Amino acid sequence: MDFGEHSMNRLFQQLGLPDSDKDVESFIIRHRPIPRDLELHEASFWTKSQASFLKQALDEDADWAEIVDELDARLRH
Repeated sequence: MDFGEHSMNRLFQQLGLPDSDKDVESFIIRHRPIPRDLELHEASFWTKSQASFLKQALDEDADWAEIVDELDARLRH
């Protein structure tokens, strides 16, 4: 369980993705826009474990939910 500060960089680290500011921005640019009618965790670029983590964070309104919402919004613009 992660008890550290929740930031976009930490979320990417939690997802096992490169987590520098540049890496995060590149990921978002490369994968946006995702369709409005597609749930974030259903996007084809996530692994099963990443999708599960994102879905669980939102379903349970977990500590990560706010930053997952931010990622969702950024991937839709």
